[in-house]
Amino acid sequence: MAKKEHISETPATQFLRKHRVDFSEHPYPYEEHGGTSVSARELGVPEHAVVKTLVMQDEAARPLIVLMHGDCKVSTKNLARAIPCKSVEPCKPEVAQRHSGYQIGGTSPFGTRKALPVYVEQGILALDKIYINGGRRGYLVGIAPQVLVALLAARPVLCALEE
Repeated sequence: MAKKEHISETPATQFLRKHRVDFSEHPYPYEEHGGTSVSARELGVPEHAVVKTLVMQDEAARPLIVLMHGDCKVSTKNLARAIPCKSVEPCKPEVAQRHSGYQIGGTSPFGTRKALPVYVEQGILALDKIYINGGRRGYLVGIAPQVLVALLAARPVLCALEE
């Protein structure tokens, strides 16, 4: 019988365990700039079910998190209209890291350094299971998407663009 690989705790997995969330752990070989296509390929799951955690900011530099399908990108115009604000743009990597407490490529919406408003692409909530970063590069957790709304008060938005 294969020995289960031990995976160390992250702030995200601590958060999920504290809230008694059922989740599966999915480590994979991380590739620099590989993105969700690499994690989907390595895990053998559809890229549409792999969820990106993006740290963005509004025109007043207030940070927010956007959860998006791995095979889509964010329409910042549609997002700004939905949340409502004048404009939204991605944070610079060092700013995103400061807000979330996570390294770029390992950002999870769970257990962030600061409580940030979370917006989720509406289609994600219709999936049976999603794979989202577990707080470290090369590590996803599988959860029910309803957890995003229940624990993070994630607000559904329509802002996906096909890549």
